[in-house]
Amino acid sequence: MSFNRNIYRELDKWSVSPHRKPLVLRGARQVGKTTAVKAFGASFDTFIALNLEIAADRALFENDLPLDELVQRIFLEKNLQRGRRTLLFIDEIQNSPRAVEQMRYFYEQMPELFVIGAGSLLEIMMDAHKISFPVGRVEYRYLFPLTFEEFLEATGQTEALTVYRQIPMPSWAYDRLFALFHRYVLVGGMPEIVARYRESNDIAALKPVYQGLLTAYVDDVSKYAKNTAEVQVIRHVIESAPHETGKRITFERFGNSPYRSREVGNALRTLERAMLLYLRYPTTAQKPPLTPDLKKKPRLQFVDTGLLNYAAGLQAQFFAHADLHSFHKGILAEHVVAQELMALDTLAIRKPLFWVREVRQSNAEIDALVPFRERAVPVEVKAGKSGTLRSLHAFVDGAPHDLAVRMHAGPLGLSKQTTPKGTPYRLLDLPYFLAGRLPEYLEWAVSGNGTE
Repeated sequence: MSFNRNIYRELDKWSVSPHRKPLVLRGARQVGKTTAVKAFGASFDTFIALNLEIAADRALFENDLPLDELVQRIFLEKNLQRGRRTLLFIDEIQNSPRAVEQMRYFYEQMPELFVIGAGSLLEIMMDAHKISFPVGRVEYRYLFPLTFEEFLEATGQTEALTVYRQIPMPSWAYDRLFALFHRYVLVGGMPEIVARYRESNDIAALKPVYQGLLTAYVDDVSKYAKNTAEVQVIRHVIESAPHETGKRITFERFGNSPYRSREVGNALRTLERAMLLYLRYPTTAQKPPLTPDLKKKPRLQFVDTGLLNYAAGLQAQFFAHADLHSFHKGILAEHVVAQELMALDTLAIRKPLFWVREVRQSNAEIDALVPFRERAVPVEVKAGKSGTLRSLHAFVDGAPHDLAVRMHAGPLGLSKQTTPKGTPYRLLDLPYFLAGRLPEYLEWAVSGNGTE
């Protein structure tokens, strides 16, 4: 089930950095953290993998040995010799507070050793055990479900991948890439799902795998609830989340429940720490720094669009519609664009903010703001191949720059436009499937076309 993931490039950069620190790889359960590190470990002279869910591996850290003795014991127990380049992988590290503490000593006393830690439900477990990684002694990378680019490579679409990476991509490839993107949104980016789909090409055969993942998520997170009542709220929230995703939500009585705002808020934040869903808050700013307004209602983002489709019962509709905006109120197109934007950054979780203007008789809302060259570029995901741009115009009329993006079911284009109030601006039209290439196309729009 090994795929060529974009995270490998980040791991390579980390490994050759003269300022390398022990690295912690974070992500939701089953997004491929362990598989990625093991594949990366094949390039080292010696690779040692510990899994701290296994008692024998966890016991290695429990005797408070000095670091050099600890490392010797690990090599002895695993019957390995230390090579010139040795990678030590500590998986499910959250199960040992002592292992978490040791990360600082790897940095201070043994910088020649390459060390990666990983874990699922990392923040939840660390909160429960009152432990934290030493400040300034580790660095982080984040792994998300497969992007569309990774999906193309994993499913053997090499020619499509080649044209996807061209800027600008050729217009004759649009129909094929739209069809493949439609299938990606249906299947999703969870590695096990993609691997099974690659084998069978049968979406119906994947139902037990989708259900198994969802059940495991609910069971795992519920383990860390403080009491039975909190378990019930967490279960309700994760089961209701697919039906509320993409909407601006209210915590009070979330998902037609009797639960109060405080209970739901705690459950949502727990699930967000597990990286199973995200709360995307709005901003009213039109230039960086973009600060979320936590007093306003957020949008809900699920971990993966494919899982969302299964849990919300949307899979059958994919075979009746060619345009993602033709069903489920257009939410899927907006959701997968946000998912692709989040996966652009492996250094931090950067939830795309959306922009709102909420004044009487003049409300406006933009799906995402993307920082670019000291600008906040508005990104509007529109129905079909056109759609009105009233909110986009409202933003442009008050913005300190003239660049805007419309993501739609139409072709790539760059044109000069004017708002109804007479404000000139440049509109970059991108098909949905190029969301993961947005930074490159913004550069193309302002530089490659000689407009700046």
